[in-house]
Amino acid sequence: MKQILSCLIIAVLLACGKPSKDVPVKYGSNNGKYVVIKGTRVYYEEYGSGMPLLLLHQGLGSIENMGEVIPELSKHFRIIAPDAPGHGRSEQADTLSGALLADYSSALIDELKLDSVFVMGWSMGGNTALLLAANRPDKVKKVISGGSNTRSDGLTQEGRDLLKEYTVEAVKEDQDWLNNYQKLSPQPDKWIKFWEDNQKMWAREVKVPEDKLAGILAPVLVIRGDRDMIRLEHSIGIYRSLKNGQLCIYPNTGHGMPESKSAMLCRIAIDFLKEKPARNAPIDPAS
Repeated sequence: MKQILSCLIIAVLLACGKPSKDVPVKYGSNNGKYVVIKGTRVYYEEYGSGMPLLLLHQGLGSIENMGEVIPELSKHFRIIAPDAPGHGRSEQADTLSGALLADYSSALIDELKLDSVFVMGWSMGGNTALLLAANRPDKVKKVISGGSNTRSDGLTQEGRDLLKEYTVEAVKEDQDWLNNYQKLSPQPDKWIKFWEDNQKMWAREVKVPEDKLAGILAPVLVIRGDRDMIRLEHSIGIYRSLKNGQLCIYPNTGHGMPESKSAMLCRIAIDFLKEKPARNAPIDPAS
């Protein structure tokens, strides 16, 4: 059990707390601010300037899990990186779901009075990014959805089996995640509720409804590693459901691309976000 838990921690949480070699900033613990949304205190940090880029972290993690991409992205955009409800330094909400996370992200955009935003999320954050784009076409201009799965059957069998083993009892056997969680959380004694809320969210068959996907008008880049625990066919299906989608499959890379291939992920993200819309091809009068 301990070995299984350790493997999933690597796949889902990456290397929590590992700072960038070039920028010695402790992301997720760097004098951020709080905003109250639906009675919940939500923590966020900002870096850089320019077009706002809402950066949404993975499930069970926090801002620090996106720390490898913040330095480069902040050279080009105004990074707004929140801890999702119950994650990192944010207080818990009553429960957890994709709809709730999208609602909180939407409220954060309004609280900060942002005219328009780009959104980039990974895993759980990638699902949230899709829902947010569907709900707020007035604000969201471009989306990067990484390592996302809009249905629970989008996971490989290995991924589904790992989630079944990822229980409260397993956390008690290997406390690496728990120690880090309680160090950051303003409600460290409520970790079991947080864990159970996540398990309920994982169990939902539909994460992002098909009509939501089909209704997204903004350009969306679906990106993943070819060795992700998301089925390749599922990622292709997400791409095909989008009106204005792009697809990137990066080789020899798993679910932890934000850390294992952070430099390349930044290059791909910057290229996509700064890309101008392609002009329509000229019509051949002979056709």
